[in-house]
Amino acid sequence: MEFGGRRALRRKRLEIEASYPCGLQFYATPPTGNVSLVEFDEMAFERLKILRAVERLNLSGHVKNSEEWIAKLYEEFAKNKFFIILAEKNTKSKTDEVQKARRQDHVSHFILRLAYCRTEELRRWFIAHETDLFKARFLQASRNGSDIRNFLITNNLHYTSITAEEKQSERENLVASSMNISGDTMEGMTFYKVPFLDTLELVRQRKVFLKQGYAYVPETDLASLVTSSFRSKLSHDMATTYRALPELDSDERLVRLLHNFDKRYTGKDYSSKKPEDMCRITPDMIDNLANKSFPPCMRHLNDTLRTTHHLKYNGRLVYGLFLKAAGLNLEDALFFWRSHFLQNMDVDTFDKRYSYGIRYNYGKEGKKTDFSPYGCLKIIMSNVAPGDSHGCPFKHTDAIILRQRLAAYKVSNQTIEEIMELVNKRHYQIACQRYWEAIHGVPIDAGINHPNQFFEESHKFLNGGVQPSQGKKQPEVKTTPSVMYSSQASTQSSQSSVTDTKTVLEEIAMCFDDDIETAMLE
Repeated sequence: MEFGGRRALRRKRLEIEASYPCGLQFYATPPTGNVSLVEFDEMAFERLKILRAVERLNLSGHVKNSEEWIAKLYEEFAKNKFFIILAEKNTKSKTDEVQKARRQDHVSHFILRLAYCRTEELRRWFIAHETDLFKARFLQASRNGSDIRNFLITNNLHYTSITAEEKQSERENLVASSMNISGDTMEGMTFYKVPFLDTLELVRQRKVFLKQGYAYVPETDLASLVTSSFRSKLSHDMATTYRALPELDSDERLVRLLHNFDKRYTGKDYSSKKPEDMCRITPDMIDNLANKSFPPCMRHLNDTLRTTHHLKYNGRLVYGLFLKAAGLNLEDALFFWRSHFLQNMDVDTFDKRYSYGIRYNYGKEGKKTDFSPYGCLKIIMSNVAPGDSHGCPFKHTDAIILRQRLAAYKVSNQTIEEIMELVNKRHYQIACQRYWEAIHGVPIDAGINHPNQFFEESHKFLNGGVQPSQGKKQPEVKTTPSVMYSSQASTQSSQSSVTDTKTVLEEIAMCFDDDIETAMLE
C-alpha cells in the first residue's frame, strides 16, 4: 500500500512537471483537477494582491517596465512572499514547491477571470494589470535566454533565434531597420525570426527587417511583441468567459466566493491588533490629531461632531470604528461621545439610545464581534443620503465645497487643482494620497487604501518614524494619475483571506442582530 501510494504521488508530480515546464505561462488552457474552497479563495486572494501591487507601482511615478519599475515590483513580491517568486525559480530538478507555485499561478489566473469578466470596466482593469504583470515577468525572464527559449517552445510560439552567420550576413539590413541599434550593440543582441503576420504593428512602424515571410525582431522588441499577443488572446478569452457566465453562476459556491471579489480589501487588518501594538489616544487628543493626521473623511466627521454635537448612525459607526482602531478604548469612547451628545440631550437619553451601539462596536454587546474599521473602498462605495456626514469627500462632496474645505485645510491652490483633476477622473484614493503628501511635505509610495493607514503613516512621520518613502523632502509632489481601486501599503505584510472573510461575517452580524435596532436610532 505504501509503495503504491508513493508511485501515485510520483506519477502526479511528473504530470504537474509536464504541465508547467517553465515559470512563465500564456494561460492557454484552463486548469484541471480538484481545488478545495479554502484553497480556491486563498489562491485568488493572493493573485488579487499581486495585481494591486502592480497597480500601485503604476501610480508611483516610476517609468513602467523600466529596470527600476521591475526591481520595485519584485521587491514587493519578495517582501510579501508571493508565489510568483517561487514559480519563476529556475532549477534543473523542479521541486514540489516550485511546481505547486506554478500551479497556483495557473489556477489563480483563471479564478480571477471568473471574477473580473462580469463587466466591461472589470475586464479592462484585469486585462491591463495582467498584461503589465506578464510583461514584467517576461522582461525578468529575458535575463536568462534559456527561460525565454523554453517559454517560446512551450507555448508554440515559433520564434527561432538566428545564427551568428545569418546575423552577420544581414548586418546592414538589421541595423538599418531597427531603432536604437548600432553595429556595435547588435553584436551581443539576439534576433528572432518571427512569422510576418505576427509583427504587423512593427511593420506598420517600419521597425523591422522582412525577408521571405519572416520578420527579424531584436530581443528588445520581443517583449512588446509577445505581450501584445498575450493581451489580444486574454481579451478574447475574457469575452468567451463572460458568455459562459450563466452556466457558471448555477454553482452557488462560486457565486458566493466571487461576488464583489473586486471590492475585497487586501490591506492590513486593523481589528486584529494586540493592545501592546496600538498607540493610545484619549478624547482630549482627538481634535489636535484630526487637524494634523486624520484623513479628510474622518476630519470632516470630527468637524461635524464638534459643530452639531451629533452624527447620524452611519457617521457614528464609521467614525467610531476608526477611533477604536486608532487607539481609543471603550471607556474613553463612551466619555468622548457622551461629552458631545449631552449638548443636545440628557444622560438618560444618551444611555438609552446611543451607549449600546458604542459598546456593540467594541464587541461588548450583541454577538460580541470585534468589528473592523471601514477601508477606503467600502467608504467610497457606500450610499450617502442628503444630510449624512460620512462617505469619501473626494467622491461624495460637491466640487465647490470640496475646494473650500481643502483651502481651509491650508492646501495650496496648485495642489487643490491637482486634487480636483484627480477627482474629476474618479481617482479618489490617489486624490487622498496627494492630500497626504501636500500636508506632510513628503511623497508616500504606499498609496492610501485605509483611513487608519493614513493616520498611522502620518503619526509615524510626525513623531520621528521612518519616512513613508526615502528621499529628500518635497513640499509639492506630483503623482501619476491612474485608476486605483485599492492598494496595499508598503508597510503591510501578506495577510490571509481570513481578514476579508471576517469583514463579511461582521456585516452579516450587523444586519441580522435584532439587538442592534436600538443603536440605529438617529
